[in-house]
Amino acid sequence: MSNPFLKQVFNKDKTFRPKRKFEPGTQRFELHKKAQASLNAGLDLKLAVQLPAGEELNDWVAVHVVDFFNRVNLIYGTISDGCTERSCPIMSGGPKYEYRWQDENKFRRPTALSAPRYMDLLMDWIEVQINNEDVFPTNVGTPFPKNFLQVVKKILSRLFRVFVHVYIHHFDRIAQLGSEAHVNTCYKHFYYFVTEFGLIDTKELEPLVSMELHLCHILNPTQK
Repeated sequence: MSNPFLKQVFNKDKTFRPKRKFEPGTQRFELHKKAQASLNAGLDLKLAVQLPAGEELNDWVAVHVVDFFNRVNLIYGTISDGCTERSCPIMSGGPKYEYRWQDENKFRRPTALSAPRYMDLLMDWIEVQINNEDVFPTNVGTPFPKNFLQVVKKILSRLFRVFVHVYIHHFDRIAQLGSEAHVNTCYKHFYYFVTEFGLIDTKELEPLVSMELHLCHILNPTQK
């Protein structure tokens, strides 16, 4: 039986970005394969995110940041037809959390934007970061910048906001597509990774910790 979620994923919509890929034969490509093999083998996600012996932390983090960008981008793309200027005039995560956009160009101060506008700026901004050789070097031997983890924390914190918006405002659409398990697994993988390496401030994670109705089985699998 065809999966409606996969149909949405492979539908060429303007919200999708070309996937960032790793060049075959590079160390980053091998790390990506190792990470994917662990996931495909059904390894406990808490174990799958741990830094493999002998590997550099920055390389491991870089591989996962690119992978999370690709996955979150696709997840948002599947519900983007229901995330409009009218339905989501403010980028938020429920009534308690509003996310304002700020960058080094047009929006020098935190600015309230609609969710689709925020998402568009966010995906463009992340693309610039991960395609910048000075931030995410692809050549073997080229060192990462000293502020690499600082940049990564900002990227992951902003990607987390996509999960917050999707879960709180568009979960019905996710359920309609029958993709709860897929999205939940993506979030669980993301959550274990950022908490393993302390890449998102605990306070930033609060919006989904309180969503026990949908997420208690993710954050605490033993809870019924």
